[in-house]
Parts: sequence; C-alpha cells; structure tokens
Amino acid sequence: MPNLRQLEYLVAIADTRHFRRAAERVNTTQPTLSEQLKSLEQRLGVQLVERTRSRVVMTPLGSQITQIARRMLSDANEIRSLAASGGRELSGVLRIGLPPTIGPYLLPRVIPELHARYPELKLYVREELPSMLPRSLDEGTHDLVITLLPVNGADLSSVVLYREPLHLLVGIDHPLAAQSRVRKRDLQGQDVLALGPGHQLHDVVQTLCEELGANLRFDYEGTSLDMLREMVATGLGVTFMPDLYVQTMLTRDPSVTCLELEGRSVYRTIGMVWRASSARGATYEQLADLIRTKLSAKSEGAVAAV
Repeated sequence: MPNLRQLEYLVAIADTRHFRRAAERVNTTQPTLSEQLKSLEQRLGVQLVERTRSRVVMTPLGSQITQIARRMLSDANEIRSLAASGGRELSGVLRIGLPPTIGPYLLPRVIPELHARYPELKLYVREELPSMLPRSLDEGTHDLVITLLPVNGADLSSVVLYREPLHLLVGIDHPLAAQSRVRKRDLQGQDVLALGPGHQLHDVVQTLCEELGANLRFDYEGTSLDMLREMVATGLGVTFMPDLYVQTMLTRDPSVTCLELEGRSVYRTIGMVWRASSARGATYEQLADLIRTKLSAKSEGAVAAV
C-alpha cells in the first residue's frame, strides 16, 4: 500500500501540474518528489503521470486514484485532529475556507472571543472563490467552509449563521445620493457594478438587476469589494454591498454613501458547511453557536443571526 506522504505528493502534482511547484507545496525537493512518485507507480504497477518537458498530464487512472488519495488524506487529517484535541472540543488545528467577501469582515468580530475561550484552537484560514469551496471541502482541503447558502451536496452538512442585508452604495455626488430611500423604479437603466463570475455575490446582483431593469456592467467587474467601492466613488456606477463590509469600511470613506431600497429587502444567507462524515460535527455546531452569539451582540440589528 502507498504511504500517506506519497499520496500527498500525487495530489500536489495533480493540483499544480508542475514538479517544482508541487515540491514547494509539500515542502520537499523536486528529485525527492519525482523519486517517490516513481516508487508509487512501481508499487501500484500503473502509470499515474505523463511526463514531458513542457507539462505534466495525469493519466485517466491517475486521476481516479488521486480522487481516492484526497479522501484518504482527508481521513488522515481527521484522525490527527481528533488525536490532537485529546477529545476536547474546539482544540487543535481547524482549516477553514471562506470567500474574500466574508472573511475579512466576519473573522475580526469572532476570533478574539474564540481565542479567549478556546486558546488551544488554532485556525488555518484560506480564501477561495465561493464556486471552489464545496469541491475543496469535499477533497479535504478544508475541515469546514463559511459561505453563501445553499450549497449542494448529499454528503455535506450545513447550518445557517446569519442573514446579511445588501445595501445600495452610490457615490456622494450621484443623483441618488440625496435620497434617504431609493425606489425600485429609480434604478431602472442605472449602471450597476458587481464582482466577476465565480462570486455568488455576482449572481445575487445579476438577479437584482434583472428584476429592477438595471444595467449590469460586465465590462467593469470588480476583483474585490474595495475595488468596487473605489469605482463607485469615481461615478462609474452603483453597487450592492454586504452589511458587514458596510459596517467595517464605509465609515472611513466619505466619497460614497449607503442607501436603502424601498419596498425590497435584499439579503444573502451565510452558513457553515462541513462533510457529513466528519466526526467533529458537534464541534462545528458549537462554533456556529459562538459566531451567531457574537454577531447578535455586535451588530446594530442589521445582520440577523439565526
């Protein structure tokens, strides 16, 4: 049977398609990785990787074995986490994946108390596009993810953390800026900016534009919420921003203002998702309860923890 280190090398090759980058990822040398991969192929009696001067290609069988290797590595990480915790809840290393539209604005609100209550818990946080998170979770890259719901998957468990309003953001000199509330018909024909495809927030804003008769600008897509805010400030268009971002960033920027859309409540639902097979499901529920409690205490009534 292959050892876990060899399986880790195989997964790194499959992800990077490059021996040097794969070696850097798993903190080894390129000759060692190449030798161990060859040893794995000899042990299994099959070719896993096609090697050329310009690229690395996984064989069909290599791709199938890599999928199994991901599950085995995930199970091994689960064993290590349980052993490191010694049966104690919320301890050891917890690998969390979440989108860049959530992480920087949610985590600072909960990490101080989380660390105070559970000093033995260590968080490894990685940002990814929402569209990539379910797959990364399934492959064992993350122990859990915090993302927009719903997330499809029969083998996944999820809980709702909070419902987050989206606010209309306009430049301070925009014609709508003088209104305390904006009617839906006021947005008809307006240019609306959004994050690029792959962000679930993009899909939410696109649906809104179709409903309101607004013009979603595909030629000026933002790469981050900060970039969207900057483009709105220059008069390029208006946008919709999540409440936690508004609470965190907009008090510092007098060049934009936040408005409410009359007769239309716009929300996105944020939840925590993990593999249903995980032995730490009760621990994740406990973490979700802590997050909900902190948001209820810190929000000004806009973010609805459930």
